[in-house]
Amino acid sequence: MHTTDTFQTHRPRLFALAYRLLGSRSDAEDVVQDAWLRWQGADTTAIRDPEGWLVTATTRLGLDRLRAARNARIDYVGPWLPEPLEIALDPDPMHDPAQRHAHADDVSVAFLALLEQLRPDERAAFLLKDVFDYDYPEIAPLLDHTPANCRQLVHRARQRLQTGRPRFTVSAAQHRTLLERFMQATEQGDQAAILSLLHANAEMVSDGGGRVTAAIRPLLGAERIAQLFWAIARRNGSHPGRIGWVNGEPAILRFDDGHLHSVTTVTVDDGRIVRVLSVLNPDKLGAVVTARHAAASS
Repeated sequence: MHTTDTFQTHRPRLFALAYRLLGSRSDAEDVVQDAWLRWQGADTTAIRDPEGWLVTATTRLGLDRLRAARNARIDYVGPWLPEPLEIALDPDPMHDPAQRHAHADDVSVAFLALLEQLRPDERAAFLLKDVFDYDYPEIAPLLDHTPANCRQLVHRARQRLQTGRPRFTVSAAQHRTLLERFMQATEQGDQAAILSLLHANAEMVSDGGGRVTAAIRPLLGAERIAQLFWAIARRNGSHPGRIGWVNGEPAILRFDDGHLHSVTTVTVDDGRIVRVLSVLNPDKLGAVVTARHAAASS
């Protein structure tokens, strides 16, 4: 197989790995492009396992970029949330509920945000093991660790992630119903309705990146979140929203003069919303919208 064809065959898997590692579409694209340049400069005739070589290159390039990004995010204005990969309006772009659930499970904004609490090597080891089904002897040379160390990295990652995941599963229908009710209540500034939907210790995180108005710290507690939406509705009115899909899960899409203003996803646990994540930074939304339009016109 021609070297270009070989790379293109593996490109979707490389991008999937880079995106989950970095939480950024643009950074993932850069990493895959760098992997392509290395592949072009390599003696491919001597490479017995092209996929292994490319995954190794992508993992190491991704880790270098992740470490640099973590340092750069120290100066980021307000909380940093992952950049959505896919945005679509209703109807559901994935008609098969099982396919939708499998797709959203490891690329949801909430899950990618949880991954941010892991160290780079923990994140890489966890993704390679639990998402991409690599065994520890395969992971070890990718990360320059022993298989035993990789096992420990994955164990620690699982423990950290478990504390942030919902204790109870929720049906897709219940998740969507709560999201729709939350959208309506926030647009109306109905504090009582918002409080009835939120867990008492709910958290709201907004990512404006200093580009647009957003809370520069997470809001903790249902009452503070309800008060914020009441104030927004009373002062300026909320941007009109509609239910759509972000990375395969239901989301509130709000628009301002026809342009996407924000995407909001929620985490539900035991019948209440426990976390609200809103991406407002136009640098993260513009790339997604452009990519969707480009795909539609091609």
